[in-house]
Amino acid sequence: MRVAETIHDMLAPGRRLDVGRVWEVVELIEGRPAKLSQLIECLFDHDPAVASRAADALERLTRDRPQQAQRWKEEIIGLLAETTEKKVRWNLALIIPRLKLTIPECRRVAKILNTWLDDPSSIVKTAALHGMADLTRQDPDSLPDILDLLRMAARSGTPAMRARSRILLKTIECDRRKRVKRSSIHMFD
Repeated sequence: MRVAETIHDMLAPGRRLDVGRVWEVVELIEGRPAKLSQLIECLFDHDPAVASRAADALERLTRDRPQQAQRWKEEIIGLLAETTEKKVRWNLALIIPRLKLTIPECRRVAKILNTWLDDPSSIVKTAALHGMADLTRQDPDSLPDILDLLRMAARSGTPAMRARSRILLKTIECDRRKRVKRSSIHMFD
């Protein structure tokens, strides 16, 4: 009789930055959401390759259904503050703003992400900018500071930061125009 393969077993093989069987894990969890707890455990694995692939899988899973990870919000925010693994960092920067956060949680996360702007990895810096911009949807009072940060990064960041900042600035401006348009329509109802 064959022993059932765990999520960890599926994520373990391969070199550190290899994608490995991430898509298989995503498909498995989409079909069996109860297995998500195994994936969350892998985020904290001592093997950086396993943790990185777990973060990659969780980022893919939360694109359409972020509520699946809501139960582990505190653990994920805690990991954000502790991890030094770049692939885990950039994925968490995208995942956490998808969760329902309180204003203090948004600000705590933004403060951590802001420190990542000094990370040697351009992709970590870029993901941190993206995460902070996404947090403004839940913490609109932070928008002016984030807009300043994005404008500076659009001028003087790494090429990836400049490109992402320009995209984020356009997206934020488009969202603002839509909100203004909706509010003016409701004024005349």
